[in-house]
This record gives sequence, C-alpha cells and structure tokens, in this order.
Amino acid sequence: MVWGSELKGWRLVALLCLTQVLGMLSNATFPALIPVFQPLWSLSNTEAGWVSGVYYAGYTAAVPVLVTLTDRQDARSIYLLSCLLGGLAALGFAVFADGFWTAMAFRFCGGISLAGTYMVGLKLLSDRLPEEGRARSVAVYTAHFGIGASLSVFAAGEVTALAGWSWAFVVGAAGSFASLLLIAVFVRPLPHHEEAPSSPAAVFDFRPVFRNRPALAYTLGYAAHIWELFGFRAWLVAFLVFAFTWQPVLAESSWTPTQVATVLLLLGLPASILGNEVATVFGRRRVVSLVMVGSGGIALFLGFIAAVPLWLLAAVLLIYSVLIMADSGALTAGAVIAATPERRGATMALHALLGFGAGFLSPLAFGVVLDLAGGAGAGLAWGLAFALLGLGVLAGPVILYLIGRQGSRQQG
Repeated sequence: MVWGSELKGWRLVALLCLTQVLGMLSNATFPALIPVFQPLWSLSNTEAGWVSGVYYAGYTAAVPVLVTLTDRQDARSIYLLSCLLGGLAALGFAVFADGFWTAMAFRFCGGISLAGTYMVGLKLLSDRLPEEGRARSVAVYTAHFGIGASLSVFAAGEVTALAGWSWAFVVGAAGSFASLLLIAVFVRPLPHHEEAPSSPAAVFDFRPVFRNRPALAYTLGYAAHIWELFGFRAWLVAFLVFAFTWQPVLAESSWTPTQVATVLLLLGLPASILGNEVATVFGRRRVVSLVMVGSGGIALFLGFIAAVPLWLLAAVLLIYSVLIMADSGALTAGAVIAATPERRGATMALHALLGFGAGFLSPLAFGVVLDLAGGAGAGLAWGLAFALLGLGVLAGPVILYLIGRQGSRQQG
C-alpha cells in the first residue's frame, strides 16, 4: 500500500536522489576503513582489494537479471526488496563479520542490493518521466552516486572514531531501511508495461542491445570510466594515509584521511552534472573523450607524487577528482537516450553489467599491483597502481570513436 500523494517531475528526481544517497551509506564503508581492517584481520593489499571488489562482483552478478526484469514489471518492487537486502547485509557485517571470508560474503550481498537500487532506481525514474528533460534528470541522478559514496566515506570515518567500525555498518543499514520506507510511501506502482517483450526469453535477448551501436559505445566507454573511478574510490583513503606520511602539515593537522577523501569525492556532483550539460552543447562523445584523456593522463603520474609540495599535490587531486567524474552523467545519459524504449531496461542492464564488472576488477588489480611492487609503503607501487587505472580509462576515447561512429543515430 502507498500513502501520500504521487510525486512527479523534479520532486520525484529529488526523492530518488535522496534514497540513493541513504541507501549507499554502507557503499564505501569497507574501502574507507581498509587502514583499520588490514591490521585487525591481517589482510594483505590483495585481500583488501578482493573485499572491496567483491561488492561490485555481487552487483555484476545480479544487475543483468534485476534491471532487465524492469522491461516486464515495475522497477518499484525490485527496488524495495533490494533496499531490504542492503540493510540486512550491512547489519550482518556489523554483527557477524570477523575476517576475510565473512567480509566477502556480506559485501557480496551488499553489491546485489546496489544492483537492485542504483540502475533499477534509474529505470524507476525514467519510466515515470517524460522524454523531454530525461537526459538532465539522468545526469542529476547519476551524480548523486558520488554523493552517496562520499558520505559513506565520511560516515565510516566519523562513526568509527566515535563508536567503532561495527557501528559504521549499522548506520549504513539504517540508511537502506530509510530508503525502503520512503519509496514505499511516496512512489506508486505503475501498471504492466504494454510495450514489454511478450516472453521471458525475449526479455533476456541482448542481441538487439548489442546491435544498437551508439548505446553500446557509451556502455563500453562507461566500463573504461568505472575502471578508473572505482579503483580510485576504493584506494583513495589508503593513498591519503600514505601521502600523510610525506606531508608533515597534513599529519599535524586535525584533518583525517577520510575527511579529505570526502571533500574530494563530493566534487563529483557538480562535475558530473556540469559535464553532461557541456556534452549536450558541444557534442557528447567529443567532450567525454577529452575528459577521459585528461583524467587518464593525470592517473599516469598521480601515484608518484605523494611527496611533492602540498599545494601541488592538493591541486592535482582536486583537478583529478573533478575530471574523473565529469564524464559519468554524460555516458549514462548517452546510453539511456540511445536505447530503444522497449529495450531500455536491457540496455541499462548491459551498461551496468560491463561498467560494474570493471568496477569489481579494478580495486582487486590495484591491490595486486601494490603487493607486487613493494606494498602500500612504497611510492613506486602507488605510482604503478594509479597508472594502471589511467591506461584503462584511456581506452575509452578509442572505443567511442571506433564503435560510436558506426551507429546510424549519432549522439554528438
């Protein structure tokens, strides 16, 4: 049963952005607390990378099914069940996690929950909005993923300092349960989709999605973007801990690595929204490609400069934090716009599958490079690990050029 009046337009966008942020309060809790869990559970960098990445493995495993099903049924019911799972997964981590394997299990379940809220939430939103203004709404919604990740980092650091790491996960669980309540109260169910494919087999036929070259180009470009972004997010706090050892001013200040990381990640909201607006005016593929070249170029040397003067390190991190998110909304909006209406759910499922599949591998690959190159105390290791992120995102412009130009419907 749904109480209250139906929300439409920007009120609905605002609600979905709020529930996304609340539901993501446990999203970055483990990565933000890698410096806590590594000595507590004797985790190597590779093992820490596994626990960070397995969250997105859960996402990747579930998203093709959950998002594609929204072509046959209202996304609202999937969203509600996923919020419930997310709350239980975070609560389970707080109470039962005691090492590598239990952490892996609960984080995997948390990733499944994200699969049923983030892209399913976008489908829920796009199904209820008119075509006009949809691209802008998509950009605003996707930008709030960065807000959710940022506040998750902040909450993890502050709550852990006050009450211990388990309470940080309890706070994350509370956010998921709050999202469930808000959607249940304020979003009404939609009737059956008249344009949906007639059979379950047709729903999961991805061949038409692969034939849509403009949408596929944005999806593969999104995978390159996520490779860089999620590697950066997963290891940012640990990198800042390393950088603090080379920056006496930071080490002696009242700022903590999680607080600095929160500020850097919060830049993603205006960057993503502005990036989409610029892309709409000057050409989506062109702008996205330029942004990727910029962020990838910085990543190639970022890990090597922890010991440079603080002003230079701060400037590079600020610019990088803006560029790494400036293409996010433009890529997802491009895929949604290019998708055919009857295959929008399947298109978004593939978009999320490939993107977050890269998001699963990236933190793990980052941790492996750290271990192989000397550990988290070695500048060379950080330099090579960030360079790996840069090489991945620099494949994006090539993909957009080679595949995007083949499409009959040019997006930019």
